[in-house]
Amino acid sequence: MSEAGRLRALLRQDGMIVAPGAYDGITARLIEQAGFDAVYMTGAGTSATFGYPDFGLLTMTEMVGNAARIVRAVTVPVIADADTGYGNELNTVRTVRDYEQCGVAGIHIEDQVSPKRCGHLDDKEIVPREDWLAKIRAAAYARRDPDFLIIARTDSRAVAGFEEAVARANAALQAGADMAFVEAAQTMEEVAAIPRRVAGPCLLNVVRKGKTPEIDLNEAERMGYKLAIVPGLLLKAAIGACDAALAALKTQHRHPVLHPDMTVREAFNRMGAEDWDSLRTRFRADEPRRAAE
Repeated sequence: MSEAGRLRALLRQDGMIVAPGAYDGITARLIEQAGFDAVYMTGAGTSATFGYPDFGLLTMTEMVGNAARIVRAVTVPVIADADTGYGNELNTVRTVRDYEQCGVAGIHIEDQVSPKRCGHLDDKEIVPREDWLAKIRAAAYARRDPDFLIIARTDSRAVAGFEEAVARANAALQAGADMAFVEAAQTMEEVAAIPRRVAGPCLLNVVRKGKTPEIDLNEAERMGYKLAIVPGLLLKAAIGACDAALAALKTQHRHPVLHPDMTVREAFNRMGAEDWDSLRTRFRADEPRRAAE
């Protein structure tokens, strides 16, 4: 079964999938080791690994390259940010095929103008509805595996209002999307209304201190959401942990004690060192046999 097929199977089960955001192989592995069933490749986090803000500054090739590294790092399905599809319908076709070829299980494509910006920032701009729907149709056409998940993200709530956001989500599902992603709902009433008013599976973006009110994920599941992504959790945690460690190094003039205080081997084992060590001698003949030859 393909990774896309595995993701579809998970979505057919009762309940909601929670996919924390990974921005590299380390964070992807930690998510899997923590017991989550899927990984979300965050576009904001990927931009941060290049030293950029989430302003649509990366190319499709750079985004797909990071997605491929994350896919190789884990054994659970990976859902990836594909921004605006990186152009028109033709670019969207290539985007879908390149993401699918690298092993990603699904992507989301949004209706912002390019270059886009983080969905929880002000002053977003969106393209006309039909321009976006054409990309969704192109994305559905381009996939080779029918299980590859096409998620239609609309940022229209902030620009054209909640009613337009719901209308766009429903239109995208009719155009071939498998799931709707209404970005940055602004009240708890809107968060609850989306799964009721959108005629298909819905994704919830969980962004602390963003536009959307904080919500218990159990409550989001009861509302009817099928997938929740938590893109900024590990990125912000890493920034805070690194700031603290660097401050301690500067003031203490020695390597600070970290929490957890891992040995070198323990840290490498989190990245699969034991599996690689088992391959060191696996392919060599045993010594007695070599001597006889």
